[in-house]
Amino acid sequence: MPLTAASPEYLHVLQNVSLILLAAFFTPLCTFIAVCAWITSPFTSIAKHIKHHREWRQKSSPTFRPRTILVTGVGMSKGLTLARAFYRAGHRVIGADFEPYYVPVSGHFSKSIEKFFRLEKPSQKTGSAGYIQDLVSVIKKEGVELWVSCSGVASAVEDGEAAELVEKETGCKAVQYGPTLTETLHEKHSFIEHTKKLGLNVPTTRLVTSETEALSALYPSARSSPRLEKPQFIAAEKYIMKPVGMDDTLRADMTLLPLPTIKETEAHVRRMNPTPFRPFVLQQFISGPEYCTHTLVINGEIKCFVACPSSDLLMHYIALPTNSALSQAMYAYTVEYTQKTTPKMTGHFSLDFLVPGPIARNAEQTFGASDEEIQGLMKHLYPIECNPRAHTAVVLFSDESEDLADAYVEYLPDHEPKGISTTHSDPHELIVPAPSIPGYYWINHDIVSLLLFPILRLLRGEIGITEVVERWTTFVEHVLFWRDGNFVVWDPWPWWWSIVGYWPAMFLVCLWERRWWSRCNVSTGKLFEC
Repeated sequence: MPLTAASPEYLHVLQNVSLILLAAFFTPLCTFIAVCAWITSPFTSIAKHIKHHREWRQKSSPTFRPRTILVTGVGMSKGLTLARAFYRAGHRVIGADFEPYYVPVSGHFSKSIEKFFRLEKPSQKTGSAGYIQDLVSVIKKEGVELWVSCSGVASAVEDGEAAELVEKETGCKAVQYGPTLTETLHEKHSFIEHTKKLGLNVPTTRLVTSETEALSALYPSARSSPRLEKPQFIAAEKYIMKPVGMDDTLRADMTLLPLPTIKETEAHVRRMNPTPFRPFVLQQFISGPEYCTHTLVINGEIKCFVACPSSDLLMHYIALPTNSALSQAMYAYTVEYTQKTTPKMTGHFSLDFLVPGPIARNAEQTFGASDEEIQGLMKHLYPIECNPRAHTAVVLFSDESEDLADAYVEYLPDHEPKGISTTHSDPHELIVPAPSIPGYYWINHDIVSLLLFPILRLLRGEIGITEVVERWTTFVEHVLFWRDGNFVVWDPWPWWWSIVGYWPAMFLVCLWERRWWSRCNVSTGKLFEC
C-alpha cells in the first residue's frame, strides 16, 4: 500500500533511500544500454530513415520550409514525444520546461531539441507573470512560429493566459485554448455544466462549498435535518467527493458516499473540509472501467484521436482498436463536443470516461457497429473530467511522428499544401495509432511495481507465489514486446538521465526538505505528496 501522511517518518526516509540506491544499482546497466544505442543508432534503419526524411524535406522538397517550433513540457514523456515528432518531420525544435531545484529534466538532453530554456514556474506566491514573460521572450528571441503547449495540471490555466498574450504580442501561433475555455474545461464542475449545455451525457455532479451543502446533497430527503441518523435518509445513488483544485493528499480518495451511517458520512465530509475557497464536487459513481482519450483539434477539426483503458495512475498505455464500437462512440462524442463548442477549438482535448461494466466489455469486442448503435452507446459514456492539454497517451502516436507533426503545422496560415511535401494525401484523414505496437510502459516504474514490490508483498503474506510469477511474467512481456515511453534507440539520453539522474535527485530533495509522497508518476515527473 502507498505511504500516507500518517505513516512513520522512517518509512518515508526508507522509501526515498531505497529508490536512490536502486537507481545507483541500475546505473551501470542503463549507461551501457545508452552508450550502445548511441554508437549503433546511425546504422539502424530508423535512424537512417529519419536522416533521409529530414534531408529530403529540407534540401529536395520544392515547397517544404522548416519551421521553428517551441514545445514546452519536454521533461514529460508527452512533450518529449512531440519534440521528437517535429524533429523527425524536419523542423527546428526549441524545448522549454520548469527545472525545479535546477535539476535538468530528461528532455534537456534530447537530440531532437536544438536549444533548451528553463522557465519560471507559476505559483500562488509569484503568480504567472514571470512564466508568461519567459515564454514571450523565448518566442521572440528564437523566432518561434508555433508554440505547442504540453503543460501539466499545475500550469494548464496559466498556459491559456499565455496563449492569449503570445498571439497578441508575437507572430507565433499557439496550439492552446484561451484562458476562458481552458478554465471552463479544466475545472471539474464547470466542465460538466458546459457539457450538459451542449446536450451531451454527463454524470450527476454537484459543487459543494461547505459541510452542510455536501450533507444536503447526499441526503436530499433529510432537508432541514440532515444530521439526524435515520436509515430512510440513505441516498440511492453513490457519489465520490473530489477537490476542484489540486490536492495530492485527496486525489486517490475513492470513498463511496454516503457511508452506512450519517455519523460516518459527517466525519468523512468534515475531514475533506469543503469551503468557498476550497470547493469540492460530489460526482455520481458509475460502476465500470475508466477510459481516457487524446485528441488534437485544429480550428474545430479533429486531426488525431486515440482512446485507451485508464486508471487513477495510468502507467501502461494500450490503444483501443479504432474500429471497436467503444472507440468509435468516444470519437463520436468528441466530434460532437468540438463541433458544438464555440469559438472553434484549437488545442489538445482529453476526456476521461466511465462506462458501465457490462456495456464496456461488450462494446470493446464489437466491431463494425452501425451509426444508430454508436449513438445509443454514447448515452452510456459518462465523462468525469477533461484535460485541456496534451495527454501522455500521445506516446501511442510514436510511429506516426511525421504525420502528427504535419497536422500541427497545418495551423500555420502559410503551411504548404498537403500531398506535395508531406506524407499525407488527404488533409482530412484522421491520424490514429499503428496497431502493431502492443503497448507502452516505463521500465523504471515496472521494475518497482512488477518486479520488486510483489516480493515485498509476498514476504508480508499479502499475496501468494502464483501472483508473484504472474507479475514477473507481465514484466518480461513488457520488456520483450512493448515499448518504453521514453526510450528510442536514436535518442537514448533522455531515458538514461530520467533513471540515473533526474529521479534520484528528486528523491534527495524530498529527503532534504522532509517532503513526503505517496505515489510517483515517472511519465509526467510528478510526485503526489502526502
